[in-house]
Amino acid sequence: MADLAVASPPPAHAPAPATDLFGEPIEAHPPWFKPDSFLRADFDPDAYVAELRSYVPLESLAAELRAHLAALRAELVGLINRDYADFVGLSARLKGVDAAAARMRAPLADLRDKVAGFRAGAAAALAALRAGLEQRAAATAARELLELLLDTSHVVSKVEKLIKELPSAPSDSSNAEVQSIDTQNVEAGTGVRETQSILLERIASEMNRLKFYISHAQNLPFIENMEKRVQGATKLLDGSLERCFVDGLEHRDAKVIYNCLRAYAAIDNTSSAEELFRATVVSPLIQKIVPQNYAKAVAGASSDGLEDDYEQIKQCVEKDCKFILEISSSANSGLHVFDFLGNSILKEVLSAIQKGKPGAFSPGKPKEFLKNYKASLGFLDFLEGYCQSKSAVIKFRSEPAYTDFMRQWNVGVYFSLRFQEIAGGLDSTLTNTISPAGMNEAQGKPLLLKQSLKLLESLQTCWSDEVLVFSHCDKFLRLSLQLISRYTTWLSSGLSARKASDGSPNSPADAEWALSIPIDDFIYIMHDVHAVIGELSESGSFIGHVNQLLASCPIEVLNLVKQSILQAVEPLKELLPSIMNVMIGIIVKKSNEDLKHLKGITATYRLTNKLAVRHSPYVSGILHPLKVNDFLFYPSCFMIFSFDLN
Repeated sequence: MADLAVASPPPAHAPAPATDLFGEPIEAHPPWFKPDSFLRADFDPDAYVAELRSYVPLESLAAELRAHLAALRAELVGLINRDYADFVGLSARLKGVDAAAARMRAPLADLRDKVAGFRAGAAAALAALRAGLEQRAAATAARELLELLLDTSHVVSKVEKLIKELPSAPSDSSNAEVQSIDTQNVEAGTGVRETQSILLERIASEMNRLKFYISHAQNLPFIENMEKRVQGATKLLDGSLERCFVDGLEHRDAKVIYNCLRAYAAIDNTSSAEELFRATVVSPLIQKIVPQNYAKAVAGASSDGLEDDYEQIKQCVEKDCKFILEISSSANSGLHVFDFLGNSILKEVLSAIQKGKPGAFSPGKPKEFLKNYKASLGFLDFLEGYCQSKSAVIKFRSEPAYTDFMRQWNVGVYFSLRFQEIAGGLDSTLTNTISPAGMNEAQGKPLLLKQSLKLLESLQTCWSDEVLVFSHCDKFLRLSLQLISRYTTWLSSGLSARKASDGSPNSPADAEWALSIPIDDFIYIMHDVHAVIGELSESGSFIGHVNQLLASCPIEVLNLVKQSILQAVEPLKELLPSIMNVMIGIIVKKSNEDLKHLKGITATYRLTNKLAVRHSPYVSGILHPLKVNDFLFYPSCFMIFSFDLN
């Protein structure tokens, strides 16, 4: 250090750095030498040398390192010389520091011991507090469990006592607890049934509380020992409640029924009440209307029709079931959980029909099936009329009884049978020979051929009340379009075969009708095509009838239906020129038959010297088909005919 100190101090003003010709400072080191790399924490000298030796000679690297070392030493000497006076006087200013540090160390150690002791005491107090809280929580839980068990035992005893008091409730005035149930409601003169129903409602509420206690104290020996008592009390309550409810139904006692329903709702046993009402009231009424023995029904020549049965059932519901529906739907009664419409009435009706008239669900007889299906929908609408709100209707439709009832009606099979009947009838008619319809068939209709009449009849059948099922109207619309397409294909294939092959044996089967028919039949076809197009046009009656049946659908649906029918008619309109061309071709062919004998004229003049004394009969023969079919004499047809003759 002394050697460094004797070095001369740096000049007051350092010389300016060297610059190049353009005034830029000249770097002291080459570009590949980076002194900042030595300051990195991850500096590795071996890796640094290995990296530079690939393009820098070792001699150059050693020279740069020595130069850098010299620069660092010079900088260190400069720093020492700059602060040398302070560095030399440092030892003089540090006298007595050790004694002062020793004096400060003692109180700091004392403070550290006190803090450690306080921390240990606080930790011990916290542990004791936590242990106390855990004991308190355990004691609280044990007390709550004990109270729960005591309440459970008390409720079980109370339920057993109230059940025992049921038979003598009206005459036993010594039991203060029974008398305190609801003295305001149990007025003087209240019958045994009403008193028992009130007691049963109270017992049911206690039973509901008992179930709540048991659910919170499961798997405990005390609860397991009381299980038999609870089951016995439940059995006695169910039996007593069933007898009281049936007695109230038989006597139409609204108060008794109301109290019993509230009791069933309290113990969450609505299905028992619904089943009791079904067995007590609904089932006897339905059995009188629908015979339950199918063999007896067949022996008595009973039909599978349901319309009359539904009318009688509606009267019975209105007369004998309306009272309980009104009670269960009364406002603020809490009895909305019951569904007597679905689980009692509809379920019993379905069971009676399945046992007494199973053929009513069979689509094998489409006409009877449709009548029964529509009558059933009307019956469901009648039952939905007792629902007080839209949510009640939705709930009724979501019941299993409603779903099972609708599942019995296989409308898909019904449509398949109707499809075969309607489409098969039209197809069989189209395969027959063209023939005009009789006077009875064509009466009141602008059509002449049986095929056209069958098409119009089939379309009207699809949308008649005796066939149409509104839930499958999309399928009937598709069937209508298929019928129109089948009629159009029948005409198109026949016209194509007539023009192309003219009797060729390779013609398709549905085109044979057009190969040999006279021109008169094509006149009928032209007339019927015009009539069918007019009937199916926007101004015709068919689209109006369909829109009237679908009036409940949105306007967008009606527009789509109309557009689909009009689009199906377009190919039929395109066949009109083809029909006219076929008729013209028939006339031209007949006219050409007389032209085959024109060669006889030249032969006659060549072989004989006879002179013509009268006109040739071939001219009148050529024009004879036109004369016979003078209906074709309008300008466009005559121009085509003349062109073909030339």
